[in-house]
Amino acid sequence: MKARYYFDWAATAVPDHPLVNNPVREAALPFGNPSSRHTEGRIARDILEDARTRSAAVLGLPAKHLYFSSGGTEANALVLYSLLFKKNGGREAFLYSRAEHPSIRENAKILERLGKNVIPIGVERDGRVSPVSLERALEKTDNPRLAAIMGVNNETGAITDILSLTALLRKRPGRAVHFHCDMVQGIGKIPLDLGGWDVDSASLSAHKLGGPRGIGLLYLRKPIQVLYSGGGQEGGIRPGTENVAGAAALADCLERRARPEKLRADYAAAASRFKGLIEGLKSLSRCSLIPEDRKAEDPGFSPYILQAAFDGIPGEVMVRALDDAGFAVSTGSACSGDKKERPVLDAMGVDERKGLFGIRISQGWSTTEQDTEALLEAIKDILKIY
Repeated sequence: MKARYYFDWAATAVPDHPLVNNPVREAALPFGNPSSRHTEGRIARDILEDARTRSAAVLGLPAKHLYFSSGGTEANALVLYSLLFKKNGGREAFLYSRAEHPSIRENAKILERLGKNVIPIGVERDGRVSPVSLERALEKTDNPRLAAIMGVNNETGAITDILSLTALLRKRPGRAVHFHCDMVQGIGKIPLDLGGWDVDSASLSAHKLGGPRGIGLLYLRKPIQVLYSGGGQEGGIRPGTENVAGAAALADCLERRARPEKLRADYAAAASRFKGLIEGLKSLSRCSLIPEDRKAEDPGFSPYILQAAFDGIPGEVMVRALDDAGFAVSTGSACSGDKKERPVLDAMGVDERKGLFGIRISQGWSTTEQDTEALLEAIKDILKIY
């Protein structure tokens, strides 16, 4: 069988937790319902709360402010749909970055159809929301209630200066604006300080950290109103029987990937690998990076995600050609993989044709220098054919 090289870590990480696809391990875990009062239930509750405490310790946040969810998409939606509970006459505005993940961007369209005042925030040509672009969006309303801006863009790797944006929002007179941050592509990848950044809520997902699918975390500085109810689990924020095994696995993944010393080592290694790849891509006459001025070593971008376009080769064609050669890459977010539009690149002002020629290359902690060198050679071979 031909060797395979995986460069789609932004879609899902290579699993390295023993619970993933291991029903024997899951069956060995306590099976009690955490809400039950018998011994089995109490054991399950202890495991769940231990996972919450361990996760909080890694993230530097109070455990009581963490709520387990089914993943980043649900965590984002829980916050967004709290807007449907009217305040101050019901015309509060929801602001969101035009470069957001579909779990924010597509739900913004639904909120707009439901009558909410939705205001997109423009991004700079590098894909980031700047204080200037946020201020421009704020000028369109005198009643902002919630702003959703991701920390690391899932298609380009652009890192937004969240602290500068929260500082801007906190200077505004009157009612506070809830600041929500999708940190799915940031946690375990880049240095962060959610508490110090003064965000009101943030989301993360286990499967981006090598853990199982179907488990994530929502950080809430203070509780919100949610649209659906049930048994009151997770403080009523996310009702439903908790995924105890998933929560324990998520805590394991955070401890392995997000502790400062480990994160710094992985970050340095990833940056070194991408430095060589970026320099190699820049040497190819038919290749251009998105954004074009991204440097080989650029602290403004995650060293795990890279967007590149190849003149004369549509992104879908390049993805198929690389797949045939043994390399897994994508054209963008896996959550909108069946769509040809590239709204994130459009928001950045990237030419439509160039945007359709773009591919996303994303690496992880088990990627090697030999892998990135092999990818570069495969791209060179494809460019000779097309």
